[in-house]
Amino acid sequence: MRTVVLASADAGLRQRLRSSLTGLRWQVREAGGGAEAMAQVEQMRPEALLVDSWLPDLEVGEFAGQVQLMYPGIELLRVDGAGDAGAVRSPRRNELLHALREAQNAEVNDTAAWAAAPETVPKGVQRRAAEKRSQLGETGADFALEDGGTKDASRRSLEVLLGRECVGRERVGRGTRHVVSTLPEMVGSSELMGELARLIRLVAPRSTTVLIEGETGTGKELVAKAVHRLSPRAGKAFVVLNCAAIPEALLEAELFGHTRGAFTGAVASRTGRIEAADGGTLFLDEIGEMPIGLQAKMLRFLESGELQRVGDNETVHVDVRVVAATHQPLERLASEVTGERRFRLDLYHRLAVFPVEVPALRERMEDLPLLAEHFLERLGQEMPRKRLAPDAEEKLHGYEWPGNVRELMHVLERAAILAEDRLEIGPDEIRLRNGRRASG
Repeated sequence: MRTVVLASADAGLRQRLRSSLTGLRWQVREAGGGAEAMAQVEQMRPEALLVDSWLPDLEVGEFAGQVQLMYPGIELLRVDGAGDAGAVRSPRRNELLHALREAQNAEVNDTAAWAAAPETVPKGVQRRAAEKRSQLGETGADFALEDGGTKDASRRSLEVLLGRECVGRERVGRGTRHVVSTLPEMVGSSELMGELARLIRLVAPRSTTVLIEGETGTGKELVAKAVHRLSPRAGKAFVVLNCAAIPEALLEAELFGHTRGAFTGAVASRTGRIEAADGGTLFLDEIGEMPIGLQAKMLRFLESGELQRVGDNETVHVDVRVVAATHQPLERLASEVTGERRFRLDLYHRLAVFPVEVPALRERMEDLPLLAEHFLERLGQEMPRKRLAPDAEEKLHGYEWPGNVRELMHVLERAAILAEDRLEIGPDEIRLRNGRRASG
């Protein structure tokens, strides 16, 4: 009884709430994000969950909805004291509200002190604010505060410094427009990227197998890393295996491990990639290239969680979440009734429990300026920072990008080198494959 989980990226807020709640004899667990909070809730089934107005990994509304769907007996309170109508209420709700008021009063005192002397703002607070502004792609000065109210200039500047500005609302002239909320791994504000981020947030907290589909160069591994980062397994290993990069004869031993003397050259026992990912996530890139004979063993592992090293009679049980990726039409390959079947239909259904489609660059060309700016900024760490001339950017927009985001990155790197000492990249430096233009 009297157990509560605090979900906030603000360590200062968590500290203030913990101090107030422990004084009221509550047992407190802290979480820096939504995925971690979900893991804490699943582990201890608290009486209440206190959630900040912003989480670094999950959209607060979706997170709250998932908690209330999965754990209807837990009261969920926002830091402003608001709860959802009709939801369960803790018998000690007044104590929770009292702790929230005390924490907010303490924050006001800290804010006043920091506004008077900005140099006293803790380094950790400054770092988190810088990280959040980087995710937003702005300095923060042009963002409207969440409550839309008016605040004095010193308090407003401090709000920006603390990274408390509203995520997803950008000031445009005198009004505001809503911006799609994506993830730090993803660059772009298109609806397609917003939908991809939403799907990742929904599936990440679970152990569901994910199949990431998309053309070469779209960033499928970044999606896999986002799924891992937002999951309760984030503190464990993220192991990558490209099924197309390892010879067929060695792939089984690479996946499942082998004992000494299992085959020629096996001079010592070796742990496989699956076992190395125990407790974490195994990312199988280019799963469509896995040999048909090995697919049966992979299916057995997915169904039982047990593996058998090559040359060993003993089985080993591991806890691994599998995320796979492919650029091939696996469902079509698995459903072919004529010719030699290249992929097992039962394995496809086991992998595609939650399929995720990564859009091609040509389908989200509105993101191209943001992507170009992102890559030029990265290149600016090794050479003078370059910018695109308007006609160079127009040339990029006219191309169909068969290699997707990876090709864009390489084109810009080559252009930055060809520009030599000039800080502006012109159209002559944009060298596109075969001069292909976008169709239509």
